[in-house]
Amino acid sequence: MSKTVAVIGASSDRRKYGNKALRAFERRGYRVVPVNPNEDRVEGMRTYPTVLDYPEAIDIASLYVPSDIGERVVVDIARKKIPELWVNPGAESPALLARARALGLQPILACSILAINEDPSAY
Repeated sequence: MSKTVAVIGASSDRRKYGNKALRAFERRGYRVVPVNPNEDRVEGMRTYPTVLDYPEAIDIASLYVPSDIGERVVVDIARKKIPELWVNPGAESPALLARARALGLQPILACSILAINEDPSAY
């Protein structure tokens, strides 16, 4: 069974990394959960307002939101007990990382698209 990844900050705008990541993870066989309270559907997939709204377990959370939003979102990630958190370039801040660690999360600071051996410029 493939891993489930929540792309937090999923976007309908194909130029944004929140969209590129969604397509890259899907291409690699992950079950993708788009998360964005301002979108109903992204790339034909139902979008969830928060990770807590998704009824099943999530293995990975990948953040594509500004750090101030990320600081709030990590609380939901911790509550959902998502074991792996990727904080992508541009989403990080000292406050976000401190908050995540205080909640027991171990954030990975790197591009999750590159981590799955995909090239963001291909999307």
